[in-house]
Amino acid sequence: MTLKKIWNILYYIIMATLIGYFVYAKGWFGSSVNSITPAQAHDMIASDSNVTLLDVRTPSEFASEHIENATLVPLDALEQNLNKIDKSKKVIVYCRSGNRSITASRILQDNGFVPLNVDDGIIGWKNSGYEVTK
Repeated sequence: MTLKKIWNILYYIIMATLIGYFVYAKGWFGSSVNSITPAQAHDMIASDSNVTLLDVRTPSEFASEHIENATLVPLDALEQNLNKIDKSKKVIVYCRSGNRSITASRILQDNGFVPLNVDDGIIGWKNSGYEVTK
């Protein structure tokens, strides 16, 4: 086998790994997390008192803008702060674009919560015409 063929094989392995990771991180494959649209999240927040709205972005992102009545628990601190979230409620989880909230939803699900991931995060929320608190 030539060196060129070896490099081609390595290239395809690396590309397949990166694509697989991206698809998994977005929750498109290998995820049992339920996702909802910003409109569904908005309706649930307005009509269901048995919901917690969880923002898993950084404190600076939260300070610049967030959905009203959201609770901030950054993704990197989520496992240490699960006791701050009511397990008897559905948890609507959002981040900036939907990647971190998929990870957070997996953590929550593994710990007995019922998470609902907001598709496209706060970007999708704003693009749907809903307000944020600044």
